[in-house]
Amino acid sequence: MSGHSKWATTKHKKALVDAKRGKLFAKLIKNIEVAARTGGGDLAGNPTLYDAVQKAKKSSVPSDNIDRAVKRGSGAEAGGAEYQSILYEGYGSGGIAVLVECLTDNRNRAASDVRVAFTRNGGQMADPGSVAYLFSRKGVIVVPKEGTSEDDVMEAVLDAGAEEVTDEGDSFEVLTEATDLVPVRQALQDAGIEYDSADVVFHPATEIEVDVEGARTIMRLIDALEDSDDVQNVYANFTASDEVLAALDG
Repeated sequence: MSGHSKWATTKHKKALVDAKRGKLFAKLIKNIEVAARTGGGDLAGNPTLYDAVQKAKKSSVPSDNIDRAVKRGSGAEAGGAEYQSILYEGYGSGGIAVLVECLTDNRNRAASDVRVAFTRNGGQMADPGSVAYLFSRKGVIVVPKEGTSEDDVMEAVLDAGAEEVTDEGDSFEVLTEATDLVPVRQALQDAGIEYDSADVVFHPATEIEVDVEGARTIMRLIDALEDSDDVQNVYANFTASDEVLAALDG
């Protein structure tokens, strides 16, 4: 069980406090704009946009903001920025591999932010390709537990192409091939099962077990990276026991 997945769940809740709400909203809006620019503004014909909008709604982004982002991205309204997608690679302390996904309208600023976060938090940037091979593209769907059993989820998704269903505490995590994300998500909808998010992510092939100090150090690096407005997602190949995570929360 991925310590980072469990941390992401906790992090998602903590990110909804007022201090970080604006930053979270901005990242979700940026995802919507890029999805609309890439595949058009029709949610029915653009599954990436559909998922970006659903995620924003689940995070309480106002509908007006979502609608304007779709219009800017699709060109129906002026004002959309030209975002570039950039992947940075690096290492945290203890040799933990880190991938940083950025969406930015200023490549130099993004690179500087990422480099500073690494160097100030015990990490270092790496050459392109030196870390990415440790991860593969996977679809991850998070299903809240309320009123849903693991058997219900398994029954709905296995024939649609899901690889595994994992109990993550207060939710189930459905893992798929990246290309199977949409049909598996559709299978959940057809079964009447609510989901919190459906994303294509970088999934580590192997993970490094960390102790409390190691977890605290890598979390500090992830926090610093995520603090940049240009950083959309951070992935790291570590895992932590329940005891370590409990010590961190404490």
